[in-house]
Amino acid sequence: MRCEVVAVGTELLLGQIVDTNSAWIGEQLALAGIDCLRHTAVGDNPQRIRLALEESLNRADAVIVTGGLGPTQDDITRDIIAEVMNVEMVQSPELVEIITAKFLGRGRAMPENNLRQADLPRGATAMKEMPGTAPGLVCPVGEKVIYAVPGVPLEMRQMIEGTVIPDLVSRSGEVAAIRSRVLRTWGQSESGLAEMLAEEIERLDGTSGVTLAFLASGMEGLKVRITAKAPTETEVEALLNDEETRVRSIIGPLVFGIDEENMETVVLKELVTQGLTLATAESMTGGLIASRLTDIPGSSQAFLGSVVSYANAVKHEVLNVPDGPVVSEQAVLSMAKGVCEVLGADVSVAVTGVAGPEPQEGNRPGLVWIGTSVDGEVEAVEVRFPYDRTMARQLTVITALDILRRRLIKRAEKN
Repeated sequence: MRCEVVAVGTELLLGQIVDTNSAWIGEQLALAGIDCLRHTAVGDNPQRIRLALEESLNRADAVIVTGGLGPTQDDITRDIIAEVMNVEMVQSPELVEIITAKFLGRGRAMPENNLRQADLPRGATAMKEMPGTAPGLVCPVGEKVIYAVPGVPLEMRQMIEGTVIPDLVSRSGEVAAIRSRVLRTWGQSESGLAEMLAEEIERLDGTSGVTLAFLASGMEGLKVRITAKAPTETEVEALLNDEETRVRSIIGPLVFGIDEENMETVVLKELVTQGLTLATAESMTGGLIASRLTDIPGSSQAFLGSVVSYANAVKHEVLNVPDGPVVSEQAVLSMAKGVCEVLGADVSVAVTGVAGPEPQEGNRPGLVWIGTSVDGEVEAVEVRFPYDRTMARQLTVITALDILRRRLIKRAEKN
């Protein structure tokens, strides 16, 4: 069973509303083992809506269209579906009663144009779920089908779960599961990851059931998505486990988490596992590392606090940074050591650098020194980010946490 999703609404094309509906529908189709071929967004234009529906029907067995089922003049999805079906619109007495009752139940007068929502293409049926005044429609087109659901997420989700997915599964006659697992990575470019995994991707191209894809996530790194399809949940899980093992054997420590795990969650979990406490000393990041850590519920189990040593005087007087350049290896090593002493932490991460836009101490913007202290041993790493102030600060945060993560893993392996 092949399916496509068509989202209707000029506001989607203008960026006034983000199309989260299509993403959620795609996820539900995958969970049901239904192949989703394409997502399309189209404005409130009759010709373009009809063309989008006809093209989707040519490629797929089923089309789910969202939006355009309201009572106003620009809600034309019903009418366009009727044209595609080559039938006329008819009014459903049952829908008239239901819509009228909804307004009476709210103690409100019903605008006459709301009765447009009781019109449906001849041969179509209304879905049983109807939390609002817009009914969802099941519209047969020969051996194929169009499902029309409202754009309101709450209403749409009830109809997809209650009618669309069960009907698609029944029509497909095939029971299958499609699942994905995302390996989150940091420290390599997309092209670099693709090169490292080229042989594995080539191997998968000669088989069925498993695919690899790369998803760039900006300041959150790169994701390697493993997708598997099999008749049963057990078989899908086995495929995912096997491929994860293969990918990890190739890219190793670049993987820091799975699915929704972020860097700070992973670092805090490792600290708790090893029974360690953490402190941070931040200059150019101004407390961003501490902020991300404390966004995680339960972070107080490991995170003690932070010294935001933005002013040089704080570096010298609180963290015992010696006189001299404050954007340097010596300065960041002293910060990492000093914050452990001040806050009584087992480990620390420290950052000093030039966020820009102006140079500092003869250093160009983007130069960053990151220091870590683990079991009293301090180490420093120099990195350079050729980006603007905001991007450089954000990349510094996740890079610093990743450096600490790797040191914690080495510590665990030794012990």
